[in-house]
Amino acid sequence: MPSMRSDTQRNRRELVKAAGHLFASRRGPISMTDVAKQAEISSATAYRHFASVEDILAEYRFGVGEKLRDFSLKQDASGVELLTIVSRKWVDLVTRHGGAMLYTRSGEGYLARLRKGAFYLTVQADALERPLREACEELGLPPIGDEAMFLWNILFDPREILDLINTVGLNKDQVTSRLVSALKGALTGWSEDRNRA
Repeated sequence: MPSMRSDTQRNRRELVKAAGHLFASRRGPISMTDVAKQAEISSATAYRHFASVEDILAEYRFGVGEKLRDFSLKQDASGVELLTIVSRKWVDLVTRHGGAMLYTRSGEGYLARLRKGAFYLTVQADALERPLREACEELGLPPIGDEAMFLWNILFDPREILDLINTVGLNKDQVTSRLVSALKGALTGWSEDRNRA
């Protein structure tokens, strides 16, 4: 596959960066024209790179997921400690990127999108596979596969993280600690119910 021309790569990067900036700092609808203007690129050029603002945000979230994956893969910790460290990094990323983390929404559920290979979710799943698997092992639970990711996703939804910080007044360490505790309970309850079925 031929490599993308440098101006093409730069335009894509600028569009993704512009979308992230706009969504992090502004509420309300944001159009492709808004993103193109922020990136100082024509709307026609923007549409040559992305079909929609949602596509740009998916690429933005993929980049955030790559940061989480790269961080996770470098960790020497294991089990619940690893899960806590990686989840804390996620809380940091969500607070750093703010509103840009809130807008990739679909009519399909999380597992349906993950199982279909949504690239911005699979990179996040790569970051969390070992921490979740090892945490389940440490808790004495049987493996539950991507259902563990489902439970993590429910609790570590960016909207809820920002709500706990901005509305409840928790700091990032408190958010991480409480959500990991809730996740351990959820994983245990989920496993117990599966065993009964």
